[in-house]
Amino acid sequence: MKTYLKFISYIFLKSFFFVFFIFFSLVFILNLLNEIEFLKNISVQNYTALYLSILNTPSLVFEMLPFVILISTQVFFIRLFDQNEIQIFKYSGLKNTKLILIISLITFILSILIIIIYYNFSANLKKIYLEFKNQYTSDEKYLAVVTKNGLWIKDIVDGKTNLINASKIKNNFLIDVSITQFDKKFNSTKTILSEKVDISTENWIITNPKNIYGEFSDSTELSNFKSNFDYKRIQNLFSDLSSLTLLGLAELRENYINLNYSTLEIDAHIQKIISYPIYLTLMTILSSILMFNSKRLINNTLKIATGLFFCVIIYYFNNLFYIMGITERIYLEVAIWIPLLLLFFTNTFMFNKINEK
Repeated sequence: MKTYLKFISYIFLKSFFFVFFIFFSLVFILNLLNEIEFLKNISVQNYTALYLSILNTPSLVFEMLPFVILISTQVFFIRLFDQNEIQIFKYSGLKNTKLILIISLITFILSILIIIIYYNFSANLKKIYLEFKNQYTSDEKYLAVVTKNGLWIKDIVDGKTNLINASKIKNNFLIDVSITQFDKKFNSTKTILSEKVDISTENWIITNPKNIYGEFSDSTELSNFKSNFDYKRIQNLFSDLSSLTLLGLAELRENYINLNYSTLEIDAHIQKIISYPIYLTLMTILSSILMFNSKRLINNTLKIATGLFFCVIIYYFNNLFYIMGITERIYLEVAIWIPLLLLFFTNTFMFNKINEK
């Protein structure tokens, strides 16, 4: 490897890890304050808030990587400008465009490693975080999971524990449903079987239920069933996809298909992860262009503030399209890739004259 490539790689990676550490520390402290506020009226060990913050911070920082990359690139160029090393590169025949392409390639490779290693690591910690924190919420007695055998719900109503299984979800109906009721000592007292249950509200309407009491059974045309769940709540149960690894997302997607449940949010999340290396690379290019165009500004704080301004606009622009995609106002592929395509064209337009800077 050429000497200048080693030097550029070292300085850029050093800038990245420096900024990453600052962001990680700030997010950790802010999250710690939130956890302390959450646990203030709960009797727990002194270290619980610290433990929860450690588990949750990596996932939160992952969402902020566009800001980390942008500022890292700015810190990198500030170092080169202050040491007048840009001029040395020019005298050596290294054009500004080639310098940007080098750090963009480093960002792309780094981003892939982040997806493969860091994302899966943070997802595992997020899963532990949600399971641990669930012990201190009012939702602890309610549970819903999707497996190869369909939807499973644990629901406690009026002191009775209901274990509910459905093979599919169609509109606001559960299909092929079995409900097993247990008393406080967890003895089975009743089983309800039905081909279709309306879950539009928390007062479920069971069609042609077959009620089994040990060796006896009876049937009715319709019956009501009280639950803590309705269709809307079930829809929102699996929205925190950041707690799933890449393999976990693929498995959940397959289970959703078997359940006849919409995979839209999972597909959006997967495409968001796949597009992340491109997104971060484009942010590196944009940050580089902004730094070359603001060389005359003496104040480094103003340079970083300008970069953050554009980063915030791009971040919320991406989120706007993402929300429009998962709410089916536009095609999912358009929601994920059009903002990146616009950013690519913007970078290309400004990239051509960068060697003159």
